Amino acid sequence: MVVSSHIIRDSIQKIACHGYSPLSLMSWHTVTQQPQYRFSILAAAIALACLPMLAYAQGLPNPTRSRAIEENQPSEISAETMTGRPDRELQLDNKVEIRRGQTAIKADHALYLQVEDEVTASGNVWIKRFGDLYQGEQLKLNMSSGAGYVTHPVYRLEMNNAQGNAQRIDFENHERAVVRQGTYSTCEGPDPDWYLEADTLRLDTGRDVGTASKAVVYFKGVPIMGLPLMSFPLSDARKSGVLPPTIGATSKGGLELELPYYFNLAPNRDLTLFPKIISRRGLQLGAEGRYLGQSYGGQTRIEVLPNDQQTNTTRYSLASVHNQTLTPSLSFGWNLNRASDDNYPSDFAQTITASSQRLLPRDVYTNYSGAYWNASARATSYQLLQDPLLPLALPFGRLPQLNFHSGRQDVEGFDWAFDSEFTRFYLPDEELVKRIANERQRGDRLVINPQISYPIIRPGYFITPKLSLHATSYQLDAPTGSLPSAAPSTLTRTLPTFSLDSGLMFERDTTFFGRAATQTLEPRLFYVYTPFRDQSLYPNFDSAEATFNYPQLFSENRYSGSDRISDANQITAALTSRYLDPNGTERLRLSLGQRYYISVPRVTLNSSASQETRSDLLLAASGRVTNALRLDSGVQYSVNQNSLSSTYVGAQWLPSPKKVLNAEYRYVSKSSSVELLKQVKLSGQWPLADRIYAVGRVSYSLPDRKLVDSLFGMEYKADCWIFRLVAQRITTTTLTANSTIFIQLELSGLSKLGSNPLEALRQNIPGYQPVNDPVVRN
Repeated sequence: MVVSSHIIRDSIQKIACHGYSPLSLMSWHTVTQQPQYRFSILAAAIALACLPMLAYAQGLPNPTRSRAIEENQPSEISAETMTGRPDRELQLDNKVEIRRGQTAIKADHALYLQVEDEVTASGNVWIKRFGDLYQGEQLKLNMSSGAGYVTHPVYRLEMNNAQGNAQRIDFENHERAVVRQGTYSTCEGPDPDWYLEADTLRLDTGRDVGTASKAVVYFKGVPIMGLPLMSFPLSDARKSGVLPPTIGATSKGGLELELPYYFNLAPNRDLTLFPKIISRRGLQLGAEGRYLGQSYGGQTRIEVLPNDQQTNTTRYSLASVHNQTLTPSLSFGWNLNRASDDNYPSDFAQTITASSQRLLPRDVYTNYSGAYWNASARATSYQLLQDPLLPLALPFGRLPQLNFHSGRQDVEGFDWAFDSEFTRFYLPDEELVKRIANERQRGDRLVINPQISYPIIRPGYFITPKLSLHATSYQLDAPTGSLPSAAPSTLTRTLPTFSLDSGLMFERDTTFFGRAATQTLEPRLFYVYTPFRDQSLYPNFDSAEATFNYPQLFSENRYSGSDRISDANQITAALTSRYLDPNGTERLRLSLGQRYYISVPRVTLNSSASQETRSDLLLAASGRVTNALRLDSGVQYSVNQNSLSSTYVGAQWLPSPKKVLNAEYRYVSKSSSVELLKQVKLSGQWPLADRIYAVGRVSYSLPDRKLVDSLFGMEYKADCWIFRLVAQRITTTTLTANSTIFIQLELSGLSKLGSNPLEALRQNIPGYQPVNDPVVRN
């Protein structure tokens, strides 16, 4: 390079302070064989001229991904040959390298225009901008604004490891680029399994959004989807736009096609519109909105089928949940649900949970809490979707229900609590006439329940005496229906209850499957006394016989709700043994217990009273026997009838991620209120070969000799795509079932095509993990 004699201090300052280091200047003089002393003088002049600006540069922040500060970064330029005027333009040849901030350019030849701050390069062009790499034939780039282009490039995006090629890429600025006649894929290698081909492809790394026009998606070289316009994420961040269509089929609706549109309204709010064409029913419209703040959150989902071609009616469903904290002490919320008809869940649901949900609550509530008390008010009613062969009674609405609770622990050794509740029970007239006599009245109920206990807890044992009072007052409306009620309009009841809970704890060192462990032995006695009070004329708004299980053995009342208070003179004896690891992890728990009636209970829900002097015997065993094996079992044995009342045995084997097998057996004997149940359930997720996973679930009724519910499928995971094929059959009513086929192709980094089976897999297979889930779940 020949340096002109007119280069003065100002021009030297411009060159050096744009990043031309003395090392680069030395290479210039080496090429042109200039005397060494000229380099020394020039380097010294540059150093002196740049001292003020170097001091300023030391105060700049470190380079980040922010494009805003890119133009203020210094530049570094090097090449084997440089000619031109440094204050105007530089011609760079052979091993050209230009760097500024997070932008780097390499090429065989380049021209740098100083005033315009612009680079034109050709020959093996290589450019890296904020981690994104482009390689092409020719480049023009404004270093300050980021605008320019590169011809015939191949590219790779850092954020999602996407790659592609194009005829040309136009850079609009540091964040936006337009790929023309190009491709896009997240697959590795020159021949990707899938790729998107588009006339124009806009990549906005600032918004993490890609938009393609006249786009065709190819899979294994075959075009599988073409769209005039589509958008997709460049990261995991949410974005507005048309979501991939969902295609599926059900036995009741036929072929279904859903085309959702997603609105990312704010970082904590979104809205999804999902019109769906159901071939046998018509066009269904749907919307779901979600929101979440520091003190509130909720979601609302609406579905409407204006004219069902099968029923010639308008069918709809609504589900809305909201929770909000107004102050640290005050909160409110609602849970509202509604369906147009009894058959809606069975006709439209694609999950076992949704198809079996027949009682839809409508609940609005508010809570206020203090240091040692809280109060709540709520209004609750229900919609019951009837199964014709299994009719149920609609629960009473609570319009309103007011609750108050206060309590403290360890007040001079005592624990005390005070609970009260006022409820207005309501049912429509058409429901009241279906009830038996003592359930045929609306009315008000006031319950007051103070209690006090004195826990004595010492190493190795505990004793807790407790005294409580249950006071109830009813104000009943006039009876409805042709049969009058024998109950008066005003009723009161006051019943005291005394209980004594006690237990011992013994420990010893032992081993558990060859590992050091601690075994405990914990006998427990629980005594309850409540005097008898005839309650046959009292209404029954919400009481039922509580499910008999191990925790219920230590309950003071055999009934749930507050309309029936069981008389009691009984004692419960139980024994528990646990195996604990040295770190306290419970490996196995073995329990047995039984209730003995010193006086046979006389309070019943119906006219007949049991004369048994002891309850069924309960046995339970559960625990995480090894890191991979979990067991859970329970047996209810009737010693009076010398037969099993119920049995449950379940096991889960989860040796490693994405490997799980579940098995369970459930038996319930036939009684006046329960049909015989003998059911086996098997489910699992297991790799059959490299990348191929089988998923399945079977629920089989032994007495009926038929499948109740079933699900079978497979998943194939490639490097950049996943294919899922799942078939599901669920029982929706006593006589009907619904079958669904899910087919999904997930193109990593682009979208999911087809119908989504993930929710069904999670609900049906405990321990299921998506095959692309990197999280290890214990």
